[in-house]
Amino acid sequence: MTDRIELSGLRVRGHHGVFDFERRDGQDFVVDVALELDVSVAAASDELADTVDYGALAQSLARVVEGEPVNLLETLAERLAAVCLGDECVAVATVTVHKPQAPIPLAFADVAVTIRRGRR
Repeated sequence: MTDRIELSGLRVRGHHGVFDFERRDGQDFVVDVALELDVSVAAASDELADTVDYGALAQSLARVVEGEPVNLLETLAERLAAVCLGDECVAVATVTVHKPQAPIPLAFADVAVTIRRGRR
């Protein structure tokens, strides 16, 4: 599959992490998703119903990040991938979750987890 829809830089406040202060205070997480699907039907029909509504997808992803706290970025990424694959148009979802304010006592630019999941 060579067609892709990408949503990059979705910034959402969440309360994820292993430390109490992360859960209490929260922090921004940044989500990138790349969806592999066949867009030829949508291109021919010019109808939103034939593709991924990326506005609705962004809202759904934001609800997950804002929702129930988890310890690990890996867990959050799995939940976000499941949302992406909930759209039957999507064959494969690549999800990256960034935690730019991770509690690391050294200078760093970013921490991120990337997963790729397909239909089983």
